[in-house]
Amino acid sequence: MSMREKLGLVFCHEIVNDLVINKGGKLMLEPYRVLDLTDERGQLAGMMLADLGAEVILVEPSEGSRSRAVGPFVEGREGDPEASLRFWSYNRGKRSVALDLDTEDGQSRLKALVEGADVVIESSDVGEMARRGLSYEDLSALNPQIIFTSISPYGQTGPKSSWSATDLTVGAASMVNTLVGDNDRAPLRVPLDQAWMHASAEAAVATLIALHERVRSGVGQHLDVSAQQAFNAATMSLSLCHLYNAQESQRFSGGATLGPFSVRLRAPALDGYVSPTILFGEGIGPFGKRLFEWIHEEGMCEDSDLEIDWIDFVEGVMTGRIGLGEYDRIQSVVAAFTAGKTKQELLQATLDKRLLIVPISTVQDVVEEEQYAAREFWSDIEHDDGMVVRYPGAFAKLGATPLKVDTPPPRIGQHNDQILGVSRELVPQVSTSPSDGTELPLSDVKILDLMWVMAGPASTRVLTDWGATVIRVESSNKVETARTIQPFLNDEGGADNSGLYQNMNAGKTGLTLDMSKPESKEVILDLVRWADVVCESFSPRAMASWGLSYDDLRQVNPGIIMASSCLFGQSGPLSALAGFGTMGAAMSGFYAMTSWPDRDPAGVFGAYTDYVAPKFLSSAILAALDHRRRTGEGQYIDLAQAEASMNFLTPAILDYVINGSLPEKIGNSHPVMAPHGTFPSEGDDRWIAVACETDEQWRSLCGVIGLSDDFAALGLADRRNRAEEINQVIADWSTGLSGVEAQELLQTAGVPAHQLQNSKDLAEDPQLQFRRHFREVASATNGTMFVEGTRFQMSRSVDEITRSGPTYGQDTFQVLEEILGYDADRIAELAVAGVLE
Repeated sequence: MSMREKLGLVFCHEIVNDLVINKGGKLMLEPYRVLDLTDERGQLAGMMLADLGAEVILVEPSEGSRSRAVGPFVEGREGDPEASLRFWSYNRGKRSVALDLDTEDGQSRLKALVEGADVVIESSDVGEMARRGLSYEDLSALNPQIIFTSISPYGQTGPKSSWSATDLTVGAASMVNTLVGDNDRAPLRVPLDQAWMHASAEAAVATLIALHERVRSGVGQHLDVSAQQAFNAATMSLSLCHLYNAQESQRFSGGATLGPFSVRLRAPALDGYVSPTILFGEGIGPFGKRLFEWIHEEGMCEDSDLEIDWIDFVEGVMTGRIGLGEYDRIQSVVAAFTAGKTKQELLQATLDKRLLIVPISTVQDVVEEEQYAAREFWSDIEHDDGMVVRYPGAFAKLGATPLKVDTPPPRIGQHNDQILGVSRELVPQVSTSPSDGTELPLSDVKILDLMWVMAGPASTRVLTDWGATVIRVESSNKVETARTIQPFLNDEGGADNSGLYQNMNAGKTGLTLDMSKPESKEVILDLVRWADVVCESFSPRAMASWGLSYDDLRQVNPGIIMASSCLFGQSGPLSALAGFGTMGAAMSGFYAMTSWPDRDPAGVFGAYTDYVAPKFLSSAILAALDHRRRTGEGQYIDLAQAEASMNFLTPAILDYVINGSLPEKIGNSHPVMAPHGTFPSEGDDRWIAVACETDEQWRSLCGVIGLSDDFAALGLADRRNRAEEINQVIADWSTGLSGVEAQELLQTAGVPAHQLQNSKDLAEDPQLQFRRHFREVASATNGTMFVEGTRFQMSRSVDEITRSGPTYGQDTFQVLEEILGYDADRIAELAVAGVLE
C-alpha cells in the first residue's frame, strides 16, 4: 500500500466526486481574463484570482515555467516538469499555453491574447518585458484597458531596481531575516520563499484595486509591486524603530524582542513544544491572569503571582515600578508548568479555560487537524492521469459566491488549441460611480471597521491608502491591544505612541463608542446603512450576541458585505480559540520548519499569520465588491487566518500528502542553490546574505573573493558537498567588509547579495527612500508620526497617506454630524447616555 493510501489523503475518483467544491455556481471575478506570465516568483497572485473566479491563463515557455524545475517532486520524479509540487501548489485552477516570447511569433500571439484580456501579471527580470517589445506601453497601445502588474525584488525603478535577487537576499533587505533565529548564530531565512509569497499576494490585492478603478475610469495602468516592501510587512512595524527613536529589536530564538522585552513564544511540553502568549493590556492581560490562576491551583506558583498587574505591566516596567527581570521570571514559571503536560492537554485547557497556549505543530499535525476537516477546508482534485490530490482549499468561505478550488494544474501548453487564435471580446463593465481618472481608486468605497490589533486592521489599511473611507470604531474603556505594542515613540508608552497601531490605522476615521451601552447598537446600525462593507475580528458569535450578526445587518442594508476574520474561522472545534497571529504561526506549520538542524525550532518572527491573512481578506472584500456592483448582491465572508496562511506553505503540505515527507530543518541552506547563506560582515552582529542560483553567478563570486579556477569549476552538487568549506571561505572574506561594501562588490559582479538590514538601514535605504516607503504624516497628539507607505505603486493613480491613526474620539463629531446627519439633540442624547467616549 502506498503512503498516499495509508494516510487516506488521496482518494478514489468515486469519492472525490462528492467532495469537489463549487462545481458550477456564481463566480465573483467571472467577467475577467488574466494572462499569467509569472514564474515561481509570482504564480500565487494568479492562483488567488483564479480562486476568486477569474479565467487565468498561464503563459509559459515551451519547456515549461521555471517553477516546474523547483521541488519537491512527486514520488522522486525530480526534473519531471509535470511533477513539481511547487508548480502544482500555485497553478491549480489555471489553463496553460506555451509560447516562446523571445520569438516574433510568440510575441505576436501574446499580443493577440492581450487584446482580449483584462490583466497581465509578470515577474520577469526588470527590463526583460521591454526588451521583448512587451512592456506596459507596448501592450496598452493594443488594449488601453489592460492592467499590467509587475512583481520584482525591489520595484521597477530606483537605484536597486536592477539588482540580482533571491528570496534570501530580499528577506535580508526587508529586515525580516534580521529578526529570525538564534542570537548566537547567523540570522535565519524563513523557508519556502516567503518573500515571493508576500509579493504575489500583494500583487493580487493591487490588481483588484486597479480593476475597481478601471471600471470607474475605463482605463488600465501599470502596477509596480516590490517584494522588499511587501515582505517588510512581516516585521510587525519594528521597521519603524529607528524613526521612532526606539530601541532596535534583536532576534530571539523561539520568540521575539519588543523593545526591552524578550517575548518567549516557545515553551517545552511533555511531547514537544507549545507556544504560550504572555502579554499585557486590556485585551490580552486577562488570558495571563486565568493561566496563573490555573498554575496556582496546581501549586506551581507563589500566592503573590495572583497579584501580577496584567493590565498595566508594560507601563510599570517603563516607569521603573516593576523590575524588567519580572517578565522573564513570569515566563519561566509558565515554561516549568507546560513542561509537565502534553500538547493536547494544554490545547484542551486553552479551549476550556480561555487561555493562549497552542501546540507548535508540524505539517503532519496540520494535515491531520480535525478543525480543517470539520470546515471542509481540503479540496480533493483529480489530475488528468487519474491521481486525486488533496490541496488546501478556499482561502475564505463566502456565502453567495463560494471560491472555486476544483481544477488541477495544467500540463505544459495543454490549452493551446482552445485559446490561441480564438478571439475574445472584453466584457463591458458599468460603474455606479464613474471617474475621470483623477479620483483615488477606492474613493467610492465605504467601510465600517470593527477590527483590532493587526490581522484585521491591516486588511483595511491598504484600502484606506487607495481612497476608501474607513470608519474605525473602538472603545477607550477597553484599550486596543495594538496601542500597547512596541515600538513606542521615544520608547515611551502611550495610547498614540505605538508604531504598530499607527501603521495599521493610518488615514482611518476614528469613532469611540461604549459598546456596553444599548444605545451604541443604533449608532452601529446607522453606520451599517451607510457602509458598503462591515469588517470585524472578534471571537465567533460575539457580533451575534450584540444583535449585529450578518442576518441582523442585512435587515437594515440588504447589499451589505460583512467580513469576519479570526484565527480558525467561525465554525469547527477550534473556532472558540481566542487567538493571535503568534498562535496561528505555531499551529500552521511555519514555526517548526524554521530552525537549525541541531537546535529547537527558532520559529518565524512574531505573529506571522497576522502578516499573511490580511492580503487574502483584502482580496476577498474587493472581489465581493466587484460582484455586488454587477449583481446588487451582498454576502458574508468568513476568513480563518490559519486557512488563508496555509497557501504560503502549500508545497510542504503536498510533499507530506503525496510523499509522506516532512520539511527538514535546514537552516539557511537551499535545495537548488549553493552557496546560500548569511555571512558575518564588519560590525557587531552585522551580516550579509549571499546566494548563487547559477554556475555563472558562482564563477562571478569566485572572482570577487579571489578563489581559484578549481573552485570556480565546481558544479552545484560539488558545491553542496563542500558547503561548509565554501561558507567558511566566504565568511573570511566578508568579515573584513561592511555589509554595504560587500553587497556593492557582489552586485556589480551579478551575484545576488544584500546586507541584513535593521530599522536604521531601512530608513537610510536609497531604494526605499526613492519609493517613499516611510511617510511622515500628521498626528493630533505628536505633531507628526512615521508610518509605512504602500507596498506597490500605480502608474496613473496615486495613494493618499497623510494622517496617522486616529486618537480616541478624534472624528466622533465628524462621523455623527457629517456622515450620519445627527443633529445636536441626537448627539446630546448619546452623550448623556454615556455612549460617546
